[in-house]
Amino acid sequence: MGCYLCGEGHKVAVLAVDPSSSLSRGSILGDKTRMEKLSREANAFIRPSPSSGTLGGVTRKSRETMLLCEAAGFDVLLIETVGVGQSETTVRSMVDFFLLLMITGAGDELQGIKRGIIELSDALLVTKADGDNFVRADAFRGDMERLLHQLGSPTRGWHPKAALCSSISGEGIPELWQIVETFRSVTSASGTFNERRREQTLDWVHAMAHDALLDAFHQHPAVKALLPEIESQVLEGKIPAATAADALLGKFTYPL
Repeated sequence: MGCYLCGEGHKVAVLAVDPSSSLSRGSILGDKTRMEKLSREANAFIRPSPSSGTLGGVTRKSRETMLLCEAAGFDVLLIETVGVGQSETTVRSMVDFFLLLMITGAGDELQGIKRGIIELSDALLVTKADGDNFVRADAFRGDMERLLHQLGSPTRGWHPKAALCSSISGEGIPELWQIVETFRSVTSASGTFNERRREQTLDWVHAMAHDALLDAFHQHPAVKALLPEIESQVLEGKIPAATAADALLGKFTYPL
């Protein structure tokens, strides 16, 4: 997709988010090694970043990074998440177009029935539609098309699409980009495109306020002083979790 867009004259930034280990806190950050062709494109920028424990499939500073890329002249930003499930959907509040990649035979039909991430998607893309797998992929695409019709649309004035593609042959990539372009045209004409961006800015305000309060809480001197004792009492079973949380919150005052 990135190579195709560069060939069409676009400047492409790929922001890939890599999951961080819950044990070592480290991330491999190896996404770029699987983009051999794209990494050689003069009009492409690829930046892997660790999730660092941030939920939602993205990083804490993904929004700011997107602004920097736009300011640097990149007109297409591809945000590749850690892989999202039923609740890890923060990326929905950051992007104009939400594309969900799917493969055949992975139980995705059941996930769709659960009305998870599928109902937030502007399009579903069934990948690996080549060789002996093409018939299965096309049948699965048809199933997803019918499912999308039942679920409705997360975007006013737009009906989500289900498409096929092959990274090996490149088939389906131009058609996918045409879906994205049509989406922008339709939603811009209806005012939905700018409305979504305004709503996302408001979400950003709440996210920054939440992060600031969380940082202030963990860095508060009284909280840090009490924390070891509270943790010890919880581990020994002397106080319940709710009491421990109330004790810590009682020590917290936000600087005015």
